[in-house]
Amino acid sequence: MTDLLRSWHFWALLSAAFAALTAILAKIGVTGVGSDVATFLRTVVILGVTAAILVASGQARDIAAVSGRSALFLVLSGLATGASWLCYFRALSLGDAARVAPLDKLSVVLVAILGATLLGESLSTLNWIGVVLIAAGAVLVAYQG
Repeated sequence: MTDLLRSWHFWALLSAAFAALTAILAKIGVTGVGSDVATFLRTVVILGVTAAILVASGQARDIAAVSGRSALFLVLSGLATGASWLCYFRALSLGDAARVAPLDKLSVVLVAILGATLLGESLSTLNWIGVVLIAAGAVLVAYQG
């Protein structure tokens, strides 16, 4: 069990499961609610839960040790997350969850491209074929035809 908890595969698959639940629960929750209000409520819950985890685990004091560079990039990441969530909830309020979520997951394709170009990460030919298939699959699922 300890090996499982240390595996990035485990946490990535758990993230995918929670992301799927997020889409379904958000689609139900955004009905009759403004998408920006829905995003705000979701953010308050995330803030509260994360704060509780930091306090309970004793990590709250570690915030002061974050370097300026890390803080800058985390703030920028937070701004990007907020923009993503606002757009995602707007899309969910206008479209089907089964079509919105796959297009949102084109982020996987963009991360592969940006990771390779900006971070110097390398993917094999087989990995790039997978990236292309993810892109094609997202477009096909989102297609209304």
